[in-house]
Amino acid sequence: MNGEINRMTHGFAAHQQLHPTDVSALAAILDAPAPMTPGGLREHLGLTSGAVTACLDRLERAGHIRRARESTDRRVVHIHYEASARMAARDYFMPLAEATARARARFSEAELTTVLRFLAAMNEELAEAPPARR
Repeated sequence: MNGEINRMTHGFAAHQQLHPTDVSALAAILDAPAPMTPGGLREHLGLTSGAVTACLDRLERAGHIRRARESTDRRVVHIHYEASARMAARDYFMPLAEATARARARFSEAELTTVLRFLAAMNEELAEAPPARR
């Protein structure tokens, strides 16, 4: 499943003339419970400040995001996903959403609850796992 989702993500990146990391950044910005900041994005993606700046520059040039200083502290920058870019992503990933709905329909609520518990447990374990040794 991860491989197939990555295939679709890479396809979207190529279609939008973006880097796959840019798509990961867009997902983080979209999923954030509050407006994302460059620092929050850096922490989420595990990138350097320079890499995040380059990513945001590419996304802004491509019309996917906009940066805004909306706080009384003018040093704080919030990143917003542009509505037109959100529609492009929705259109591209609609087959994934439809496939998810078809697969989900094959399972009972009890089964889905178990799957969700397993995936949440896996996310917890992976978040605590040490980085791979080289």
